[in-house]
Amino acid sequence: MVVVFIPPAWRDLTAGRAEVRLAAMSVRQVIEGLEALYPGIAARALADDSLKPGLAVSINGTISRRGLRGAVPEGAEVHFLPALGGG
Repeated sequence: MVVVFIPPAWRDLTAGRAEVRLAAMSVRQVIEGLEALYPGIAARALADDSLKPGLAVSINGTISRRGLRGAVPEGAEVHFLPALGGG
């Protein structure tokens, strides 16, 4: 199992849940698992077959550069980090 931290802007889809535990071995599997539990997550995370521009994924505190292929080890903490706008 991994712990996925849900960004505040996505919590309307998770009934306010800030974190979810699920089985996954890659970022793709994390998104698929979230989509199965909370339909609509994939639309917020994906553009075609990759992460949306401006969305980063942190795995155990390190930003993954592998996109959906990023490996997620057992017990990992996964954060989706949307780009911040404004000035």
